[in-house]
Amino acid sequence: MATLRLFASAREAAGTARDTVPGATVGEVLDAAAARYGRVFAEVLAGCRVWCNGEPVTRDAEVGDGDEIAVLPPVSGGAVGEA
Repeated sequence: MATLRLFASAREAAGTARDTVPGATVGEVLDAAAARYGRVFAEVLAGCRVWCNGEPVTRDAEVGDGDEIAVLPPVSGGAVGEA
């Protein structure tokens, strides 16, 4: 099983930062996670970038034991200083 690492709003929606999730592809892992964590997590997931072992991936990428899938929600920034 792959290790799923969740950040920011994905972590909040799932209620955990890390889990092991079954699946032979990134898509299967994400679908299993969405089924496990529910609608709010699935909605957050729709806007996230997904990386496997430090590289961006698509849903059809194969995964195996020991692989780490990271779910990274968009980051918003603010003004650093006033002009």
